[in-house]
Amino acid sequence: MSAVPSEEEVHDVLGIGFGPSNLALAIALEEHNRTAPAADRLTGVFFERKPEFGWHQGMLIDGATMQVSFLKDLVTMRNPASDFSFLSYLHDKQRLVDFINHKTMFPTRVEYHDYLEWAAERVAEAVRYDAEVVELHRSGELFEVVVRVGGQLELHRARNVVLAVGLEASLPDGAERGERVWHNLDLLHRVDELTEPPRRCVVVGAGQSAAEVTEYLHRTFPAAEVCAVFSRYGYSPADDSPFANRIFDPQAVDDFHTASPEVRRELLDYHRNTNYSVVDLDLIEDLYARSYQEKVRGEERLRILNASRVRDVVAGDDGVAVTVEFLPSGERAELAADLLVYATGCRPRDPFPLLGDTAQDCERDEHGRLQVERDYRLRTTADLPGGIYLQGGTEHTHGLTSSLLSNGAVRAGEIRDSILTRRSRPKTAQPDKAVTYA
Repeated sequence: MSAVPSEEEVHDVLGIGFGPSNLALAIALEEHNRTAPAADRLTGVFFERKPEFGWHQGMLIDGATMQVSFLKDLVTMRNPASDFSFLSYLHDKQRLVDFINHKTMFPTRVEYHDYLEWAAERVAEAVRYDAEVVELHRSGELFEVVVRVGGQLELHRARNVVLAVGLEASLPDGAERGERVWHNLDLLHRVDELTEPPRRCVVVGAGQSAAEVTEYLHRTFPAAEVCAVFSRYGYSPADDSPFANRIFDPQAVDDFHTASPEVRRELLDYHRNTNYSVVDLDLIEDLYARSYQEKVRGEERLRILNASRVRDVVAGDDGVAVTVEFLPSGERAELAADLLVYATGCRPRDPFPLLGDTAQDCERDEHGRLQVERDYRLRTTADLPGGIYLQGGTEHTHGLTSSLLSNGAVRAGEIRDSILTRRSRPKTAQPDKAVTYA
């Protein structure tokens, strides 16, 4: 099937994916265009394969809170006066005073998702939903982007492309999803499909999502046994202390990008406990209190199978047999469960399949990872018509904020400003190269 050329204008920015990252970019473009002379304005369009805006909706567990301050919203770190801020959202919803009285920096995930939907609606004219980007090509001075819309292929043209393709479920080797085997991203989408309450649930993982799933299943199914399986002796608390949080500062991105590969690895190792396989202390204490009280009553529904690992999974029509090994002794036990949930993290989606003939010009490091300039442009071996920018998948070049909300507002502004700066340069000028290490 050939692509039908779009009659739209050539866009300065074409965004692939429309989660929080490209939403922040759409807002940055909108705010720039409000005050810029007509000749300096940037046109933008964003394509999202989902039918409407949504962000990790399978994990919008009632009562679960954000792990980042509301001040690290879509705009405030870039423009504190923006009317797209979380505080502006609260004012518009007539809840600002109530939120202040709540005395918290961390709204619930449900409320924050509502904020994101509120912001996305305000820039809805720039977004095409139910539109899946298939491939990217070079064409003279422009990029051509093939988009599938309603079974038909369309061809859109742009000067710059920004990929924000999000995260996907990460499963252990050999694990497969099924009727009784889920990833935590599926939780709220699948739980209503259960025809009867589960009698035993197994949750695999030691991070925030695993603890939240364990808490949710234990609370939602009061007659079910919930077994949490992980190789540690207990959940580890997240380090959100003030000095450790500096790893998420905008300045830390500069530091990380100019560091040697050895220093980058050290920084990631030092500060993994700010984000990976760690849990909010309040949730740890809540789960421990539940476990203790059940022991007092002699009715243990919450079982913490620590220092353990899942060795085998056999899924059937009416359940799943999970073999768990206690690592210190090697002893194995089989759990007959109604449900197994892998809360084993997410990984950035690989943008490579979308790059088309531009992929051959993209530089990679010794591990095969895409190399990225400080302004989030892909580093290339040849001049391209414009910039291809990544939002996400840049932890190896830009640090821990790559797929997190902490630096999204600043990153969006940096990408917008890079596009503006490069557009204003004479075509004969070569872009400045940041000091980087392969």
